[in-house]
Amino acid sequence: MVILTIATPTAQSASLGYATDPIRDLALIYQGGTQRPDWTQSDFVPYVTHRFADGHIDWLFDGYLFLEYTNNWKVAFENGKGNGSSATKADWTWLLGRIFQQDRALDAMDKCIEKYKDTIGDPGGKRKIVMGLPSPIKGQTNWGEIDGESLNFNIRADQVKAVHWYIDQLKAKFDSAQYKNIELTGFYWIDEDTIGCGNLPAQVSSYIKDIGLRFYWIPYWNARGYDGWQNLGFNTAYQQPNYFFDTKIIISRLRDACRSAKLLGMGLEFEFDYRALYESTNSFYSRMEDYLNAFEENGVFDNSAIAWYSGTKAILQMYESAAPENLAIMDRLAQHVVDRRNKAGIKAINIDNSSLPTAIGGNGEIRIIGDNNTNKVYTISGQLISHGLNEVHCAPGIYIVKSNGKVTKVIVR
Repeated sequence: MVILTIATPTAQSASLGYATDPIRDLALIYQGGTQRPDWTQSDFVPYVTHRFADGHIDWLFDGYLFLEYTNNWKVAFENGKGNGSSATKADWTWLLGRIFQQDRALDAMDKCIEKYKDTIGDPGGKRKIVMGLPSPIKGQTNWGEIDGESLNFNIRADQVKAVHWYIDQLKAKFDSAQYKNIELTGFYWIDEDTIGCGNLPAQVSSYIKDIGLRFYWIPYWNARGYDGWQNLGFNTAYQQPNYFFDTKIIISRLRDACRSAKLLGMGLEFEFDYRALYESTNSFYSRMEDYLNAFEENGVFDNSAIAWYSGTKAILQMYESAAPENLAIMDRLAQHVVDRRNKAGIKAINIDNSSLPTAIGGNGEIRIIGDNNTNKVYTISGQLISHGLNEVHCAPGIYIVKSNGKVTKVIVR
C-alpha cells in the first residue's frame, strides 16, 4: 500500500500576509484554441458587469487574464497539455491572430465596456489585461526561426529568445489596437508547476519588468516550485486550493490553502465551473458556497488579491440560468467584488455609531427605523436602490442607509 502525504508549508518566523496587487479581482478567460467557443460582446456582459436581484447594475472585475494551453487538444502551448505536438512558431503566431480578432476576445471586451458606460457610468479607469505566455517546451527542436536563426528548445537561451519575441509581438499588437477601455498590465506564466520549465520564468521576468509590466503565476495545490514563487521573478502568485473539483477533498483544504497563501505572501484563486449550477446533475453548488464561506472567514475578501477561475464560461451559464439559486450566489459573489473595489468609499462615509441604529440588516433584508419619507438605501458604490420604504429586500452585502439625517452602514446576510 502506498500512502501519499500532501505537504503544507512549515511554520515560518512570520507570515508574509496575503498578496495585494494593482488588480484586485482577476477573472480567467480561456480563449484561443479552436476547442473553445468564441468570446463575443454579449458573452462578456456578465464578466464585465453584474445585474443584482434588485435590478441595479454595477461593474464587476477590474482585471482579466486571457490564456490558452492547447489548440484542439492536438497542439500544446503548455508543458504536459494536449495529445499531440509541442507548438511551433507558426502555432504561436496563429494564437496571436486569435487573440486580436475583430469583434472577438480583446476587441469584444473593449466594445462591451464601452457599451455599458452609458448605463453604469465611467468604470473609474481602464480594465487591466494580463496575457498568457505560451511555454517553450523542451524537446521541441524545430520551433522556427528568429532573425534567420533556427531555435532549439533544448537550449535555454533559445527558449528565452522565443518568449521575448512573443512578448514583443503581443505588446506591439496591443499598442496598435488602441483600445479605449482596456490596458496591458502584465503577462502570465502558463505552466502551473516548474517540472517542465525549471527556473525559466526567472530568466523571463526581468524582460517583462524592464518594459514596465507585471508577471503573474497561478500554481496548482502543492505544485513544484509554488513555495519559491518569488525567486522565480513573479510579481504576484495565487494559491489554487483545487477543492472544488474533487468531492474526495475535504473542506479543510480551503482553510489550508488560505493559511498557505498567507504564509507565503500569495493571493488566492476562487474556483468553480459549470458543475456549480444549482440544476446540474450531482451539482457542486455547495462547494462553490464553501469557497465564499472560507474566503469570508479567513479574511481573503478583506485582504487578498483574488484570481477567479470559472471554467470556460460558467459565469455566463449562471447569468443565463433561470434557477434563482444561481442568481443568488452570483449576487453574493459580485457584492464582494464591488465592495472590494469600493472599500475606500466605506471609510469616507461618516457612519453614525449611536446606540439607537437607523437601520438593521437581516437575512436578505434591511429594516429602517425612522420617517419613511427620508429613508434611502445605497450600494457601497453610491447607487440608490430604495427610497421611502421601511423594509427593503436586497442581496447579501454592505449597504449605506440614510434616514432622519443619520447615515448607517448595514450588512445584509
